[in-house]
Order: sequence, then structure tokens, then C-alpha cells
Amino acid sequence: MAAQHGTGDTRAPASLAPDEQHGTRNRVARSILDHGPSTAAELAQRLELTQAAVRRHLDALVSEGVVEPREKRVYGSRGRGRPAKVFALTDRGRGAFDQAYDQLAVDAMRWIAQAAGGGERGRAAVAAFARARVAAQAERYRAELERAAPEDRARVLAEALSRDGYAATARSTPAAGGEQLCQHHCPVAHAAEQFPQLCEAETEVFSRLLGTHVQRLATIAHGDGVCTTFIPGTVPGPTPKTTTTASASTAGRNPA
Repeated sequence: MAAQHGTGDTRAPASLAPDEQHGTRNRVARSILDHGPSTAAELAQRLELTQAAVRRHLDALVSEGVVEPREKRVYGSRGRGRPAKVFALTDRGRGAFDQAYDQLAVDAMRWIAQAAGGGERGRAAVAAFARARVAAQAERYRAELERAAPEDRARVLAEALSRDGYAATARSTPAAGGEQLCQHHCPVAHAAEQFPQLCEAETEVFSRLLGTHVQRLATIAHGDGVCTTFIPGTVPGPTPKTTTTASASTAGRNPA
């Protein structure tokens, strides 16, 4: 997690001109940023446009390399018929909304690793930096989660993350016996590709705040459309010190 610019930033991708047509196109791209990979029907409903209009804008965004079509990911058993097509932001499209100083972050963490001696010591130093970086933010979240009922804590955490620019949502997954916390935006995704300790530290924070083991199912840094964290059962609440760290198979990448 990082100090973010917030979800109120509606600056358009640099590749999109500021005329009326492109203004609507920017709204389509922003809606995908805020809500994750979306079908044309979902975008039409959210933006109060016709599906035909949305598809025209999606075609233009695809041609500009801002979004790309994907097969919709289905959890559980898949019904009959062809899976729905969703549209997700590409790295270019996501990066156009960011003012994250990715290269500066990568250079700084590389320096930390080298200054610590490289190898295992270097990786441990970067991990320590990543944990320290999220500590203050985690404490702000803790106060909110402590006041929330157990069944509301995933939602409260999602709302707190959204205020910090992660466009997060929480939804119940009865078939899996828990909830999914989804972050549709990650301003440090490019840095996390090279330094998965950032994802690991964030997963540790979620586990500590919710007082239960959580599992990372997918991350934007690994090429997925959304950072998805599974929270089993009803969470009991924040724990003082004990934390369940994410394993290398679940933190920072999709184990599937």
C-alpha cells in the first residue's frame, strides 16, 4: 500500500483528446479502472449509455491499446453458453491514470537491496522497508475495523482502501465460504512486478487487520485484472501482533 492520489483523480489517459467523444471514452476507461474488468452491458448500465455506444468507445479504446478484451473469469461451476467477454485496462491504459513514480520506487528498492549486501539480505531489507511503509496506514485502518461488526469488516477495509486510491470492493462468496476483497487499481503495480515484497507486506497487513489467514488469489502485478484476496468465514477482528504471512505461492502472484 502507498500514499495514493485518491479515487477522485479523473485525469484522462494522455492518449485521449479532450473533445466530447473522448470525454465519454475517458469515462468508460475510468469505470473499468474503478470497477475492474467489465462487460459492455455492465458499462452501459453504470454510465447510463446504450450498449451500442459503449461498444463503439470500447472498439476505439482497444485500437488505442488502452483496454483489451478478455474471457470473463468464472468462480465455481460455469453455466452453458459462451463465457461473457470483459474489457480490462492494459498496462498502458492503467499507467495513463497513474502519477506513481514507478522507476523511482524501483531504483530506491534496488538500492536498498544492494546496500544490504544483495542476495537474501537484500530481499529481507526490501521486505522490511515494505512492512514499515504500510505500518502507519494499517494503524489508521485498524481503528475503523475495530469499530465495525465482524460481518462488515471486509467492506470497511475496502472502503478505507478506496479512499487511498485502490478502487476496492468486497463481496460475499457463499460457495467458497468467505468473502473476496478486490482492488481494481494498484498504483505501484510495476514496482511490485520486480519486488513482490510489496504484495507480501500488504497481504500480511490484511491478515493482521482482519485477525485471520487470508489468501491472495490474483494480483495486478502478476498480470491479472484485479488484486483479489480471499477472506475465509466471518472475520473475528484485528489482532495485536500475530500475523500470518503470505507464502511465496500466494503473495504477489496468482497461484493458479
